[in-house]
Amino acid sequence: ELGALLGAILVATFFTVITDQFGTLAGAARWLDFAATLGIMAVAVSLLMIGGEFDLSAGVMIGTSGLIFGLLITRLDLNVWLAIPLVLAFAGVIGFLNGIVVIRTGLPSFIVTLGTFFILRGANNGGTLLLTGTVRVDGLDEAEGFEAAEWLFASTFGPPYNFRVTVVWWLIIAGLATWVLTRTRPGNWIYAVGGDKVAARNSGVPVQATKIGLFMTTAMAGALVGIMTAVRLGSVQA
Repeated sequence: ELGALLGAILVATFFTVITDQFGTLAGAARWLDFAATLGIMAVAVSLLMIGGEFDLSAGVMIGTSGLIFGLLITRLDLNVWLAIPLVLAFAGVIGFLNGIVVIRTGLPSFIVTLGTFFILRGANNGGTLLLTGTVRVDGLDEAEGFEAAEWLFASTFGPPYNFRVTVVWWLIIAGLATWVLTRTRPGNWIYAVGGDKVAARNSGVPVQATKIGLFMTTAMAGALVGIMTAVRLGSVQA
């Protein structure tokens, strides 16, 4: 923790010195806008890494989820609030499959999720082109329920600086993850399976369920960011 804190202080000092905007509220609104979506993914991936695994497909899941979200509400005319849980459920299934394959085959999660990365990336381009004739899905802002979703996932606050609501999501998710790790039994399980899964299993820790749950959490975090990005832009491109 001390190393991470010192690194953050060093980076903040560097940018404060070389630019006159970084340390201002206006500047913070801009860099926090970019950092928030990365931060949401970083929290989920950190939990997975503490559990001893890694997910290379987490990034492409953002694009995949955004495309599925866009296709559901533009091609199938689903309400935005029905499409959101469906997208999250899809991501959960992908995470579940990643976890199952890693556990059953014993292959490194790096290899398994790299395969998932290429599958999803190919499906993004090929599937979108097949269904729409292009690699772009737009018109999301015309869907029923879009305005409420935009308020929840893409609105701003604190004028005139206009901080993005994604910053709030990031802080809430980071706080929840911290509470889980430090105050709950599943948090102890995550540390245990990441340290020594054999000893953890012998101690009664549900190793397989914990790892699968972490893969699902990472994939669903990617889906959440994908939905946020799609709602903010009103379109998605493979």
